[in-house]
Amino acid sequence: MPAKKSVIEIRGARVNNLKNIDVDIPRDALVVITGLSGSGKSSLAFDTLFAEANRRYVESLSSYARNFLDGFDKPDVDAIRNLSPAISIDQKSVSRSPRSTVGTMTEVYDYLRILFAKLGIPHCPQCGKQLSRKNTHQILDEILQLPDDTSLIFIAESKLLAGKTEREALALVNTWGYVRVFFRGELLPIADAIALASATEVSTILVIIDRLTLNLTRPDKERILDSLQTAFRVGQGTFTLRIGDTGEDRLYNEEYHCETCDLYLPEFTPSHFSFNSPEGACEKCSGLGVTLEFDLDLVIPNKNLTLAEGAIRPWNKMNGERHNGNGPMQWLREASRQHKFSLDVPIKKLSAKHFTLIVEGEQGNRQDAFPGVLALLEKKYRETKSDHLRTDIEAYMLTRLCPVCVGKRLKLSSLAVRIEGFSIDDLVAASTDAFLETLKTLRQTLLATGERGIIEPLFREMETRMRAVKKVGLGYLELSRGADTLSGGEAQRIRLSVQMKSGLSGIIYVLDEPSIGLHSRDTERLISALEDLRTANNSLVVVEHDVSIMRKADYIIDMGPGAGIEGGEVIFAGTPQALMQSKLLTGQYLSGKRTISEEKKVRRTSKTAITVFGATEHNLKNIDVKIPLGLLVAVSGVSGSGKSSLVHGILSRALSKFFYHAKTEPGAHKRIEGFAHINKVIAVTQSPIGRTPRSNAATYTGIFSLIRDLFAGTQEASREKYSASHFSFNMRGGRCETCQGGGMKKIEMYLLPDVYVPCEACRGTRYNAKTLAIEYRGTNIADVLRMTVTEARHFFLDQPMIEEKLRILEEVGLGYLVLGQSATNLSGGEAQRIKLGTELARKSTGKTLYILDEPTIGLHFEDVRRLLEVLEALVDKGNSVLVVEHNLDIIRAADWVLELGPDGGAAGGELIFSGPPEKLKSCKRSFTAKYL
Repeated sequence: MPAKKSVIEIRGARVNNLKNIDVDIPRDALVVITGLSGSGKSSLAFDTLFAEANRRYVESLSSYARNFLDGFDKPDVDAIRNLSPAISIDQKSVSRSPRSTVGTMTEVYDYLRILFAKLGIPHCPQCGKQLSRKNTHQILDEILQLPDDTSLIFIAESKLLAGKTEREALALVNTWGYVRVFFRGELLPIADAIALASATEVSTILVIIDRLTLNLTRPDKERILDSLQTAFRVGQGTFTLRIGDTGEDRLYNEEYHCETCDLYLPEFTPSHFSFNSPEGACEKCSGLGVTLEFDLDLVIPNKNLTLAEGAIRPWNKMNGERHNGNGPMQWLREASRQHKFSLDVPIKKLSAKHFTLIVEGEQGNRQDAFPGVLALLEKKYRETKSDHLRTDIEAYMLTRLCPVCVGKRLKLSSLAVRIEGFSIDDLVAASTDAFLETLKTLRQTLLATGERGIIEPLFREMETRMRAVKKVGLGYLELSRGADTLSGGEAQRIRLSVQMKSGLSGIIYVLDEPSIGLHSRDTERLISALEDLRTANNSLVVVEHDVSIMRKADYIIDMGPGAGIEGGEVIFAGTPQALMQSKLLTGQYLSGKRTISEEKKVRRTSKTAITVFGATEHNLKNIDVKIPLGLLVAVSGVSGSGKSSLVHGILSRALSKFFYHAKTEPGAHKRIEGFAHINKVIAVTQSPIGRTPRSNAATYTGIFSLIRDLFAGTQEASREKYSASHFSFNMRGGRCETCQGGGMKKIEMYLLPDVYVPCEACRGTRYNAKTLAIEYRGTNIADVLRMTVTEARHFFLDQPMIEEKLRILEEVGLGYLVLGQSATNLSGGEAQRIKLGTELARKSTGKTLYILDEPTIGLHFEDVRRLLEVLEALVDKGNSVLVVEHNLDIIRAADWVLELGPDGGAAGGELIFSGPPEKLKSCKRSFTAKYL
């Protein structure tokens, strides 16, 4: 064992299912905590180690600050010694705001904004002409280049005089104190001009700010600068300088001005390049790059109906809108009388002119003109205070690319600012790899022009941050990619790259499966990034199942032996070499003595297939892909090679549209053939199963409804006349009214994220005392919600419907999951397996296509083996399973492999292999082949 000071000592840890364990974690080392799902890995790493480090940090704050930070309870542990500050990088705590991008998360976009504000050259957004302007000191330098004794006249045209009569305008100039004007083409003293002025006519009057003769031996710089500033002020940013007897007029602008388009652009600041600031954001989409627009096919889905029968779908749904005497229907009735069309004729039989009138409204500014169906819906959507109604209306809208900025988020004037021909969008639309290359060439070109003081620090910061992103295997990501489109693993690795840049030392980093979604090649890069953090004298505690990370670790802690109640013990702690020589399950898999698929089933390749033709979404290079049916098909390739674009962006969306009339449009492709060979599609992704803490595994799978029926059937419940709804924590009656069945109360933190603390009335049980008094076999409803899936299955063994649903959740590796665990606390992999379990519990038709997105995420080798058995059973029943996967064991066990690549981003997007996995090994262009 290392010297005592060089370990973090944990004594008597009892958090969740941990069984009073003692464990020493070496400091300044890469420590992997592994074990079956639910064996207590996260309880040890996050809920004990990180929670205690976090609590001690909070305790070091002033009592005033701690008032706002209630609810950091001490973990159930006797002692933790030699603890240093900890940073947790998990998959859940990343901002999912659509206003956040890879560029803003890495802070590179902030440096780009400064670069463009300082060195960008504005162009006219309409005609593209380069714009220039000069400040007063630059104009002074120009004036001093003129010959000696040159006469100068400073002339300004004030907008305040526009539209005034000659007499009014001159009277105003007189009050300003100027003594000469250009009036009717002549330079006159103001008194003479007033004598000639008309009380009715309007003409252009120019103000003479100053007249002087240039004396180069003793130039009066103060006077010239003062005249320049005054001329700019009177002329609102422009003035004319008349030079000498030649009568040459030079026009100067304080702002950027395009004479061709008569367009003025402001002084550009960094906020003009921010899509989160009113100065920079596109006004149409408010900087989101997309807009919500009404879709006519959703608003009027059935063209066979008449207007009277309710052809306008949203008006039917909105209470009384259709029959309301003074509602939109009454308006439409008036319009039909005026324009002579019938409300009792099917929509498809109306003339194009009348249809346009109904949809877009009457032209003209009449007070009672019919504004059109779309305008009325738009108004309702804008003005309603009801979230429920707004959600209802959104069902008739589609997210479309903003027509003004075309998804670039910024105002056109900001997009027209260029550096060496690049706009800020050109740079952020490139992948990290391409951006790094562009930075190199830009840096050299700009340094040649000077401004070293601005260029050096900005480029140094950007390059360091981008190299860190590349190092964690994310070189394929564009800087403009929205945070809401990143997978949990990608978002976590971006946070890791930011930490690598921070240069901190002596920190404990607690990571949650950073290898998620990474190809074996990219995992090697990630390992090198983790080793860099370790070299800087940091301690890394990584919850991980990846073989290559485990083999490179300095120390492994294996939790087990089982999951849930059967876990919570340290069954091994030592080096990877010692683990491989042990008889333990993890050690046998790690050394290769045991493999996930022992005997591979040989399936005959089926004749039927679904074929995607001409796929060009994102980086796909116009590929045709044939997906054989009735088999387990794996789609592999390095990160960013186009797997998700093909499977989720095109195929899954096209199938959902075909079978379920889904709204989302599939990605760019020519056509898809073979839909007739299947009768159902089930796409199981990693998106959350619920957005609120009220949603959990029991409610999502439907198990909770069956359990509530059981409780409602007890004698006590019948005596109290309690129905099943009484046992719902979302309904009045049985729930605790203090927290309204939430179990937790939200404390608003103002400057910090909101904190949830247990409700003091129900102690977090969600129910009132009367409901908790009703028991089924000595257990109340709150106790059931605290059970794990495995515990609940043993408890409900005599209830076949409940037992079957729970057994399937156990088979997909979720035996450890607590039934009442909030959906917001589930990882992407857990959410996906809950969905998979829910779908598997339904009766199979035998012609279903299951589409899965890396289902092995977060699974131990043994859990992967069980999951593979479930997938094999599906295929044996005649179904088809399509899996996007990096796990080499799943790729080996597949019947057919489709490999995209050869690399990520622009260097990917090709189909480089299609065939059985045995033949993939000889594919020279495949990175997967090297690791198989």
